[in-house]
Amino acid sequence: MKLRTAVVVVLCVSLVCGVAGIQVYAQGNRITVYNPMGMPPPIQMKAMAPRLDTLDGKTIYLFTSGFPNSDNYMRVLKEWFADNFPKTNVIFDQQRITDALKAEIKEKGDAVLFAVGH
Repeated sequence: MKLRTAVVVVLCVSLVCGVAGIQVYAQGNRITVYNPMGMPPPIQMKAMAPRLDTLDGKTIYLFTSGFPNSDNYMRVLKEWFADNFPKTNVIFDQQRITDALKAEIKEKGDAVLFAVGH
């Protein structure tokens, strides 16, 4: 029972401290505990796409990730564009993004709005 308690304490301490690897000796037994978070790769920043000068005559594609009610939000957003920017072509279709659709967006699209939730 004491060994189990010692192991649980060591695991908790290693998770809290973020230590890459520690060794603990409990009653003559060696236990190695590793941090389960690992080492994430460095984040490479990318510049945002340039802002469109106008929305008149532009084609905007709307997509969702399937997060609950994000499709309702995109329908309301499409209606908002129709009311406020009537010269803008807004395409909202709940289809999956395929290679053919990516090619269509590259050819005809000027912007993409993607709802990911939260």
